[in-house]
Amino acid sequence: MGAAVTVVDAHHHVWDLSVRDQDWITGPELRPLRRDFTVADLAPEARSAGVERTVLVQTVTVAEETPEFLALARAHELIAGVVGWTDLTRPDVADELARLRELPGGPYLKGIRHQVQGEPDPEWLLRADVRRGLTAVADAGLVYDLVVLPHQLPACVKAAADHPGLTFVLDHLGKPPIASGEREPWETGVRSLAALPNTVCKLSGMVTEADPASWRVDDLRPYADVVLDAFGPDRLMFGSDWPVCTLAATYGQVLDAAEELTGELSDAERTWLFAGTAAQVYGL
Repeated sequence: MGAAVTVVDAHHHVWDLSVRDQDWITGPELRPLRRDFTVADLAPEARSAGVERTVLVQTVTVAEETPEFLALARAHELIAGVVGWTDLTRPDVADELARLRELPGGPYLKGIRHQVQGEPDPEWLLRADVRRGLTAVADAGLVYDLVVLPHQLPACVKAAADHPGLTFVLDHLGKPPIASGEREPWETGVRSLAALPNTVCKLSGMVTEADPASWRVDDLRPYADVVLDAFGPDRLMFGSDWPVCTLAATYGQVLDAAEELTGELSDAERTWLFAGTAAQVYGL
C-alpha cells in the first residue's frame, strides 16, 4: 500500500468469553476461535499493517454487547465506529436507538446489524415489523449492515429499494460460494443490489468462504472482480473480518490479498476502497 493511503478496517470483531459465550463458535473447524480476542490483540497487528482506524461489528444478538462496544470505542483510539445490534422488531426501537446514542461512547454508534444469515425466513427483511425497524435506523441517521447468504439477496434488493433513505452495507460480498467456484445465484443478486444507489459492499470475509487451508488470491479474484465492476471502488470498503479471518490467514495476509486484488485501480480509487468509502458511509 502506498504511503499516501491510510487504511480503515471497516469490519472486525472482539469478544471476551468470560463476559459471554459466543454460541456460534461450534465444531472442530471453529475451535481456534474459542478464546478471547481483544483490542489489545488486534492493535499491534492493525498498526503494523498500516491500519489507523477500525469499525467494530456486533457478533451476537445480545442487547448488552452494543453498550460494551461503545465503551470500547470510547476507550481505544483505534476504534472509530461501532456497528451494533438491537432488536429491530421491538415496538420502541426508535427510543432504544436514541438511548444507545446517549450512552458513554454513544456517538460511536454508526450502524446496526442483525444475523439475517441465521433467519430461516429468506424474506425476514421484508416483514412489517422489521421494515418499521429499518425505518427507525434510517431516521436515526445510522446505516444497516447486511450479513446474508446468496439466497437472501433478493430480499435485500427489495428492502433497499423500499428504504431509499437508508444506506445498506453488504458484508463479506454476500458470502459467495468461493470454495465451490460457483457464481450463481450470488452474482445476479449482488449486481441487482449494486444497481441501487443506497448500497455499498465490504471487500471482506473472502478467505474463509474459500478453502481456508489452500486458498490463493486467484480463487478470490472472480468474486472481487464482480463487486469491483458492480459497485465501483467508491462504494467498496476493505474489512479484515478479524479474528474470523485467522481461520485461513493472518491479518497482514488478508490486507495483502485485498491489495493484490485491487492492483489495477488508480491511486484515487484505492484511497476510496481502503479508507474513503468507510469514512464517508460510517461518518468516521
